[in-house]
Amino acid sequence: MSSQRRRRRAWFAFASCVLLAAAPALSGPPYVTDDPEPVPLGHWELYLAATRTTDGGDRAGDVPHFEVNLGAAPNLQLHLIVPVAYARAGGSGTTLGLGDIETGAKFRFVEETEGRPQIGTFPLVEVPTGDAGRGLGAGHVRVFLPVWLQKSFGKVTTYGGGGYWINPGQGSRNWWYAGWQAQVQATPFFSPGIEVFYQTPPQEGRSPEIHFNAGFIVDLGRSHHVLFSAGRAVHGCDCAHGFVAYLLTLGPEP
Repeated sequence: MSSQRRRRRAWFAFASCVLLAAAPALSGPPYVTDDPEPVPLGHWELYLAATRTTDGGDRAGDVPHFEVNLGAAPNLQLHLIVPVAYARAGGSGTTLGLGDIETGAKFRFVEETEGRPQIGTFPLVEVPTGDAGRGLGAGHVRVFLPVWLQKSFGKVTTYGGGGYWINPGQGSRNWWYAGWQAQVQATPFFSPGIEVFYQTPPQEGRSPEIHFNAGFIVDLGRSHHVLFSAGRAVHGCDCAHGFVAYLLTLGPEP
C-alpha cells in the first residue's frame, strides 16, 4: 500500500472516530444533549463558537463555527452551522478548512404544563462539505433523528432524550445517542449545569462510550451571552471535549 493511501486511510479513520463522536456537540450549546424548546417566533440566535475534541493523540474541532437559529413559525426553529474545521491526527500536521455544514429544524409538538414536560424533535443533516481526506469531514451525509423532553421546577430546568444517527460510509456504523442534562438559575445572570450522555460506536472497531460534561451560561444583558462547557469520557475511549461561544440574541421584546 502506498504511503499516500495509508495517510488517506488514517485520516478517514480519524475523521470517523473523532468527528463522528463529536457530532452531537453541534447541538444544544453549550451542551451535547439538546432540548425541545425552539427559538421564539421572530427571534434570532447568532453564535460564534469554538470546539475541541481529543481522542488519544488526535485533535479536531472548529475555529470557529458560525451558527444561526431562527424562530420561523410558532414552535418551529430553523438551524444552520457553517464550521471552519481543523484536525491533527497523531504526529501529522494540522489541517484547516471548511468542515461539514449542519442544517435542521426543531419542532415542539407538546407544550409544557405543570404536570407534563414539553416534547419535540430536532432532525439534523450533516452535509459532506469538508474534505474527508484531510480529516475535515466524514465524507458522506449523516442524519440525526432525535426526540427531546424538558421540564422546569422553579429555578431548575432539566432536559434530555436521544435518537438515531444514520451514518453510511466505509467502516462507519449507524449509532444511537442518549443523554440528560440539568441546570439551575443560580443568579439572574449565571446558570451552571451538568450532563451525562451515552453513544454506541459510530465506526467499526470502536466501543460504546459514556461521557460527562459540565458548563455554564452567563447572561450579559438581554442580548449578549457567554457559554462554556468541558468534559471527557468516563468509559470507552480516552476522549475529552470543550466548547466556548458568544451568543447574540435578537428579536422583539417579550
